[in-house]
Amino acid sequence: MAGLPGARSASPGSAPFLDGSFLLSPLGGLMGAQAVLGLLVWSLIAATTYHLHAAYGWVMFVSLFFWIATVLFFVTYLLQLHEKFYMIPWPLVLMIYNAVATVLYITAFVTCAAAVQPTSWRQWDYNRRAAASFFACVTMITYGVSTFFSFRAWKGLGSNAATSQVSDHA
Repeated sequence: MAGLPGARSASPGSAPFLDGSFLLSPLGGLMGAQAVLGLLVWSLIAATTYHLHAAYGWVMFVSLFFWIATVLFFVTYLLQLHEKFYMIPWPLVLMIYNAVATVLYITAFVTCAAAVQPTSWRQWDYNRRAAASFFACVTMITYGVSTFFSFRAWKGLGSNAATSQVSDHA
């Protein structure tokens, strides 16, 4: 079992290593999907003349900000860096992050969908903006599902963040 990536745990002084079991977990799969879908949203909007429409500035901000933050969280969990910073209540942080991302992606999706003009003089802008609206909706759903799983992880087995961290690293 020592050869499996998830079999050993990172102690505060050890070097980071890839955790393959994280990729197979619901949280890892959802984070990967959020990274891909968020990339699609902001790249589709960036490929249009979004600077001419103020509404798409908000969509770009939300999608790019949460894409960068999701990639950082993904790398943090993949390399098990969250175990090096054990004093941070990671399940709570991730739950709040996912809840905020869900709410802001709702606003980005509604903004993006409402700003799509089917009578656009540039057909490729219409197609990209409509696709960005669709992917923003799917991304919003993945963040909502992640919020659910993060809430379950945060609640744990009836323990709170302080007692679980003290008993793990005392």
